[in-house]
Amino acid sequence: MASIGKLGVEVEVKSHADKFWGCIRDSATTLPKAFPHDYKSIEVLEGDGKSVGSVRLITYGEGSPLVKVSKEKIHAFDEANKTFAYSVIDGDLLKYYKDFKSQITVAPNGAGSLVKWSCEFQKASDEVPDPHVMKDFVVKNFQEMDAYVLKA
Repeated sequence: MASIGKLGVEVEVKSHADKFWGCIRDSATTLPKAFPHDYKSIEVLEGDGKSVGSVRLITYGEGSPLVKVSKEKIHAFDEANKTFAYSVIDGDLLKYYKDFKSQITVAPNGAGSLVKWSCEFQKASDEVPDPHVMKDFVVKNFQEMDAYVLKA
């Protein structure tokens, strides 16, 4: 049986938590507009794209090294605690992982924020590496989002 694992990262950003969270919350519109190199489009297929049960189809741009299409279903959305959780239900990532769930939390950290990303995954086979490429992509996105929010 292929292994199950967890991976996570914390990124300190200069943006105020409310502003950074707003960018995460409205990512269906913000990400393709601000980062077209990474996100061609985020289409809301069910729900409003934010609430529990919403389904989004993400088409990644040239900046995404591994995945070009991903369908995600939102499992948790907590505005007060700035937490968002989803699972990948279709797309390229499932060629490598039978199950892939992720969570993002934005917490105040002095004048800035601490953004936490974590994932739980089950590999499709033992030869598949842990998703460090996804973690690196997320870190790059958080840093770019921070610069975007600070300019806005």
